[in-house]
Amino acid sequence: MSSAAPGGEPGPRRAAELGARLELLRGRVTAAAAAAGRDRAELTVVVVTKFFPAADVRALADLGVRDVGESRDQEAAAKAAELAPEHPALRWHFVGQLQTNKCRSVARYAAAVHSVDRPRLVAALAAGATAAGRELDCFVQVDLARELGEDADPARGGAAGDDVLRVADAVASAGPLRLAGLMAVAPRGQDPQRAFAALVRAAGRVRAGHPGAVHLSAGMSGDLEAAVAAGATHLRVGSAVLGTRPAAR
Repeated sequence: MSSAAPGGEPGPRRAAELGARLELLRGRVTAAAAAAGRDRAELTVVVVTKFFPAADVRALADLGVRDVGESRDQEAAAKAAELAPEHPALRWHFVGQLQTNKCRSVARYAAAVHSVDRPRLVAALAAGATAAGRELDCFVQVDLARELGEDADPARGGAAGDDVLRVADAVASAGPLRLAGLMAVAPRGQDPQRAFAALVRAAGRVRAGHPGAVHLSAGMSGDLEAAVAAGATHLRVGSAVLGTRPAAR
């Protein structure tokens, strides 16, 4: 659990812990890129700070982190507002399941949404981005369990089969939205290499009609090496940097 000094600043012990963990992660990512024969510069690490305080995000920003992930709008909006004056270069990625009534808020601060999985969400995000006068990168979330012929995990969301193409088409035709690519989470208990291979196949179907949708958001603390080998461009990493996630507040 994080500890912070008065005024929302991270305590020196916590700042040192985050720095050490971040260096280890950067080493893993560099090694994974080398093993896959890829350029490390192709990879964006999104540090997922869900349930951790703004003080931790501040410390990470001071350590050079520029991409931060959140999965609850209320928490993300508050952190983004608090940190904007001192860290305007932070890019906020919304990575959790999203309700349509939260899209207007998310569109005000997020640089990217990684969990777009239905046309109604596309319409709501487009309306929110238009109202905010902003453009928004969108990743279509793929349900890899269903892609692999297994039962869906309703807690994770995601589209499968032809629905992936329908959502991608909707994003691509929504003026303020940019179709970045696909996102997925490897199903629990599944071989991540097999799971990410299914994501690559889905990406091929999407790119046939949308060749600019080149990004893949895949890989977390436990399976980032397999994701890099499969071609992931965005890694969503939380516990490897921040430690055990605290309980929801």
